[in-house]
Amino acid sequence: MLLREYKVQFTEALLPIYDEKEIESFFILVLDAFHQMKRIDLALQSDFELDAMQLFQWETVLGQLQQEKPIQYILGETEFYGLPFYVNENTLIPRPETEELVEWILQTVKEKSSKEKVKILDIGTGTGCIAIALAKNLPHAEVYAMDVSAKALEVARRNAKLNEVSITFLHQSVLDIAILNQSFDIIVSNPPYVRNLEKQEIKKNVLAYEPHLALFVEDTDALLFYRKIAQLAQINLEENGQLFFEINQYLGKEMIALLESMNFDAIELRKDIYGNDRMILGVKKC
Repeated sequence: MLLREYKVQFTEALLPIYDEKEIESFFILVLDAFHQMKRIDLALQSDFELDAMQLFQWETVLGQLQQEKPIQYILGETEFYGLPFYVNENTLIPRPETEELVEWILQTVKEKSSKEKVKILDIGTGTGCIAIALAKNLPHAEVYAMDVSAKALEVARRNAKLNEVSITFLHQSVLDIAILNQSFDIIVSNPPYVRNLEKQEIKKNVLAYEPHLALFVEDTDALLFYRKIAQLAQINLEENGQLFFEINQYLGKEMIALLESMNFDAIELRKDIYGNDRMILGVKKC
């Protein structure tokens, strides 16, 4: 079957579930993964034909997409901050909003260019996307990354090797730590922050496939991880050290109040590309 003919079938099969723009993005991602072809190549090679094995591979992907499995898990890869990342069901899929958090951190570090080295801790690293993107763009930085999940850390280590960066990985639950054994210039975290009451807002492709350990927190204590990490930051941040969080869009005011109550200074709440309160910075007072 000609690939351009199969594209019509692929699109028609997915239209009941996805919009055309999303289907087009799926097709281009699979095209690149399976055939190392770009959108323009499909136009230039209009007679490109799928053999039986290739057709089977495409049909397998199509079936998984019809079950609303994320394309990143199907292909086992994604891109974050211009870097390649391996992903599987043991880790959350890195998102564009988190790229904005990375960009914010990089900007603040580069503004303080007088300091040659910076020491960074990423808590709840998952794929390692935050830690690795920072290490790649701050070659002078000393980067540490922590996660409670051993399987997630396997993914993060693989991604560090893939992107040729050196990171110290720590297998630890932040909730079990009373004090860290060293100090940092920056602590950053994208911890679980989706409340159970918000589950109805979550799409099936997230709810059914992404790890709930990294997503959800109890309604009765939605700021559990933030409070614990902020407590550690009070002790283990250097003077004027910075604490960055990705946050629940509905809890911006609560996060400001939390950091204020814990004596952080220069608190700044920022919105993401979708206009939602999504990230916050607090500075440890001298």
